[in-house]
Amino acid sequence: MKLETISQGSEVFIDSNIFIYHFTNSSEECSKFLERCEYREISGFTSVNVLLEVLHRLMMIEVVKKGLLSTPNLVKKINKNPEIIKQLNDYFINTQKIKDMEISIFSMDFTSILSSHSYRFKYGLMVNDSLITATMEREKILNLASNDRTFLAVKNINVFQPSDIDF
Repeated sequence: MKLETISQGSEVFIDSNIFIYHFTNSSEECSKFLERCEYREISGFTSVNVLLEVLHRLMMIEVVKKGLLSTPNLVKKINKNPEIIKQLNDYFINTQKIKDMEISIFSMDFTSILSSHSYRFKYGLMVNDSLITATMEREKILNLASNDRTFLAVKNINVFQPSDIDF
């Protein structure tokens, strides 16, 4: 389903790629969706593990964008030269803006970590993706905004994807 078709008043869990597309100006649909959350037309939710993923990915993007390092093996290169991290701040400023978008942030608990295993086992999800589905189940949220197609196999959730991002 298309991201833009989410009904007013819906509760939606937001995956990291939606934030990344917004902050990198890659998807107008993602930006409009997050604006709908900010205006409380939609109740947006995410979790600490998603924020950590956003922080990490935006940091890597900033390193490349500023021409400090190039891919491949970016993390390995940064680990060899941690002074580069001291030159970065945009990734943090952007991640802070998520709270201003009226997005509620769920904490991560050990029970969710344990229950996430069933999603990895049943659907072959990676750890962060399985934590998303476990958190959605815990919080009784049925709608997910994500461009990750692996979620399409998960039963009992509705996946809404931006249509202005090519795979």
